[in-house]
Amino acid sequence: MKKQQGFNLVELMIVVAIVGIITAFAYPSYQEQMRKTRRADCSGALASFASTMERFYTVNNTYRGAAAGGADTGAPAIFPATCPVDGGAATYNLTIQAANASTFEVRAAPVGVQANDKCGTLTLSNTGLKGINGAAAGKTWEQCW
Repeated sequence: MKKQQGFNLVELMIVVAIVGIITAFAYPSYQEQMRKTRRADCSGALASFASTMERFYTVNNTYRGAAAGGADTGAPAIFPATCPVDGGAATYNLTIQAANASTFEVRAAPVGVQANDKCGTLTLSNTGLKGINGAAAGKTWEQCW
């Protein structure tokens, strides 16, 4: 009698099916974890942005003029305009939503691969108030920050 070597087609198809099932569960979980990681990175950048706004206030005695072109709102002139702040593909756009002499609100709006994040836009005010805009039903700022 000859000794059998290798795999037959049925055994190979069973292995492929098992790998497919494992991948079907693992990949969406991996994607969600990557979204959470990018969101955490940008929430830290948003806090740094707020600190930069406070330093701007210390020097100028107003929050006005911190945006590009000396404007009160829009892309910041005093901080990188996208997350991650150290380069790479943008996952969030950072903007000054509102700034006057004594208050401000900065925002991080998801873009690119982060665009369908269920937490929507992250917000942070000069008082440290954290929030979210455009989040999926049931999401709270505590879950997103």
